[in-house]
Amino acid sequence: MMNVWSARPRLSHVILFVLAYILGGGFAEALATVPGTGVSIWLPSGLFLATLIAAPKKSWPWWIMAALFSELIGNALWFQNPLPAAALIFAGNAAEASFGAWMICRICGQSVRLQTYGEVLALILLGACIGPLISATIGSLTLAAYGIQPFGASWILWWIGDGTGVATVAPLALVVFHNWTARSQISTARWVEACALAAIFLVVAVLSVTGYEPYAYVILPPLLWAAVRFEFKGAVLALVLLASVAAIVTVSGASQFTSDPESQRQKQIMLQLFLGISAFSALIVAAISRQHQQALDTLKKSISALRERERELSQLVDMVPIQIKRLTPDGEPTFFNKRALDFCGMPDISQLDQPGMTRLAAAMESLVHPEDAIKFLTTIRYSLATGEPYAMKYRMKRADGVYRWVDGRSEPLRDDEGKVIHWLTVSMDIDDSVRAQETLQESERRLQRLVDAVPAQIWCSSPQGDPIYINQQLRKFHGVELDDFDVPNEPRRAVDQRKHTHPDDLVAVRDRLAECRRTGEPFLMKYRMLRADGVYRWVEGRSEPYRDEDGSILQWYGVLFDIDEQVKAEEALRERERFLWQLVETLPAMIDCAAPDGEPIFRGRGLREFLGYELDALDGTGKSRLDGTLDAGVHPEDVEGVKQHYARCLATGEPYARRHRFRRFDGEYRWVETRAAPMRNAEGVIVQWNVICLDVDGEVKAEENLRLARESLARASQAASMAELSASIAHEVNQPLSAVISSTTACLSWLQADPPNIERATKSADRIIQSAHTAVDVIRRIRSLFQQSMDIRDATSLDSVVGEVRDLVAADAAKHGVSIQAHIEDDLQLLAFDRVQIQQVLMNLVRNAIDAMARGAEGRVVHIQVYQADNQIHTEVIDSGTGIQQPEKIFDPFFTTKSKGMGMGLAISRSIVEAHGGKLWAEDNQPSGAKFIFTLPAAVMAAA
Repeated sequence: MMNVWSARPRLSHVILFVLAYILGGGFAEALATVPGTGVSIWLPSGLFLATLIAAPKKSWPWWIMAALFSELIGNALWFQNPLPAAALIFAGNAAEASFGAWMICRICGQSVRLQTYGEVLALILLGACIGPLISATIGSLTLAAYGIQPFGASWILWWIGDGTGVATVAPLALVVFHNWTARSQISTARWVEACALAAIFLVVAVLSVTGYEPYAYVILPPLLWAAVRFEFKGAVLALVLLASVAAIVTVSGASQFTSDPESQRQKQIMLQLFLGISAFSALIVAAISRQHQQALDTLKKSISALRERERELSQLVDMVPIQIKRLTPDGEPTFFNKRALDFCGMPDISQLDQPGMTRLAAAMESLVHPEDAIKFLTTIRYSLATGEPYAMKYRMKRADGVYRWVDGRSEPLRDDEGKVIHWLTVSMDIDDSVRAQETLQESERRLQRLVDAVPAQIWCSSPQGDPIYINQQLRKFHGVELDDFDVPNEPRRAVDQRKHTHPDDLVAVRDRLAECRRTGEPFLMKYRMLRADGVYRWVEGRSEPYRDEDGSILQWYGVLFDIDEQVKAEEALRERERFLWQLVETLPAMIDCAAPDGEPIFRGRGLREFLGYELDALDGTGKSRLDGTLDAGVHPEDVEGVKQHYARCLATGEPYARRHRFRRFDGEYRWVETRAAPMRNAEGVIVQWNVICLDVDGEVKAEENLRLARESLARASQAASMAELSASIAHEVNQPLSAVISSTTACLSWLQADPPNIERATKSADRIIQSAHTAVDVIRRIRSLFQQSMDIRDATSLDSVVGEVRDLVAADAAKHGVSIQAHIEDDLQLLAFDRVQIQQVLMNLVRNAIDAMARGAEGRVVHIQVYQADNQIHTEVIDSGTGIQQPEKIFDPFFTTKSKGMGMGLAISRSIVEAHGGKLWAEDNQPSGAKFIFTLPAAVMAAA
């Protein structure tokens, strides 16, 4: 409503419109020669139509109301029709004008000036022919309804009258509307011509209308003269003058279009057709004249511009930064512009005139690079023969002798018959561009290699999401090429998603991509994609839109990272974290984590259950969490020492370890062992203290009980040690004493023989003495053990030791029917050893072998073998007895398989051998028996 009010026309314009409308109605009444009707040339229709055409559409309601007011005033003054009839007739007139104006403006545009054929034809056809059909129909029906005039008698007159009014008045109104304030300069000759034409036109018009001329259309020559010479203004003024003459003569009754009532209807139709045809002819001729004049003006301007353009073109040809050449139809150069001459270093084109050569051949030889000359000449000759244009890049020699790349193009100029007149050629120096393009291509190749080699899958898509590029990594990952996405009636993006996205992720990925394309926001998502081997792998997809200056998305660039291992590692890490969390929560220990200043930030379930409260219960107490915990939990006798120890560790960063008593939730103080260690970052700064608190109350009490038990055990151990020492002494002394007894028995036997065997008795006595000395040495070494004196290691060979052992056990061996065989390698040198101790070891092993075979064994032979292997002297004692039983215990003290043994021999023997740097072990002998082996260091090893 506000727009309509703001578009209201000026009051002065409305008043002029109303006056003109009323006067037009009076003019129509004056021309209405049919008695009792106003069906005539209706000039207000043209005024109404022209006003709506010239006025903005928002102001049309105002003009329609002004026309309604004018219609009612005119009806009261001229026609005296019933008010309803007048309203219906106006409705037809308003519909005619509105329809005609709307159609004309829609076809010709808002500004209609009747300066083109289209505008004139639109006005005649739509405004003067089609529009009046509406008014004639509604008006004739109204006259028939009120009994004023039959429909058939008035319709044709009404239609022709409205059309004639439009054709006569609408052009005049439009000319006035658009040229009212225009001032044009008219020469004196034009004024004289206009006055003469007006006088002639007036005389011819009177003669034509009054009937003095037998042919009424004799008015057309002066009318067309006005239209041709003065265009629309002349045509409009001539039509107005013709209509005025027709009105005056018709009203006076002198017109040839007035007659008796029987033929008046045809006369009036003839008058309407006369004026309508005259208006149509004048407007058409005026339009033609206007178009012709505009064409002449355009031609003059074109000629002037062409001359100026020719001058500018001449300068342009010489100054344009390209080389322009003209060739004859045979290809001979006839013109080089200044740029071409300067490039080639020639003052003029005559430089190409060489004896015995054409200009084209001379140019090829002197200006074109030898590698390009043959191809270039072949291209030119092909174009000259076929008449086809050519374009070629080649190298051309510059004035300084440097060859530079140029882009040469040539087009033929033909006459009307299509014959080539000459060839126009341009050459542009593109050397810098070529080299830049080569650099760019190399850069693109490097970039392409980089994009293909980068360990990521890169893609590019259209704004709609259809892939237009995929790099080599992505092609290899999917095992497809870009053309594989082309499927009839299905977008590339749909094919890609359907084929490569995991079914469980497809909907989410598709929806997210669609949302990003709709909003333009970046895409980021993790999902599974199908690899070429058929395995789905987790990827992280990222894409960003590339926009132009206006913000419109031109393309989407994206990258896919294979994060399958990362996802699995994260899943494993989460599982590990869950496991660690459960471990921390279920660990049978009290866990605590503290900030660098010692303030607790986490407590495990064990510590929370031990204390009986949550960590946040310490907040708001006025104390720090650490002080609150220590004051409430640590035993009063221990709290001060614990605080000092904590403070020292927090200040120095050293680990904390302390036992103290801690109050449990039930009030009982229990011994705990608290340990804390700092966790540091890469720079060594403490970021957290990790604390573990163990309930060692039972352990502390057990340690106290253990201490008391150890005191009792120590006293018992002393007694046991004395018993073991006594057994060891008895075992050591037992062997030489047994040898003394055996030798004494043998000596007595030899002496009691008949006759006595003095020689053998003497040898037995010698063995008695030797065994007695051995016993003395054993006792002496036991004493030196208690006195912490050094071993006596003076022997380096086992030969004498083996011999002495054989002699010492000979009687016992003979008693049991056992023979002893010894095999000793020559030149064996040992590291110095205690002869008595090694003799005791060997004697113990031999006696054990004799005892093993004494229990029913066959082939009773004890083999003693001494040899060197790997810087060690090996001594083997081999028997064929029952073998080794319970080999894992035979070297344990007090373990024996003999009924009368003490179980100390092998244990003492192993101790002696190991004290000399050797080893003693036992093996089963094949097929029966046992093998005891001990090693001693060889002298070579010691030297090394």
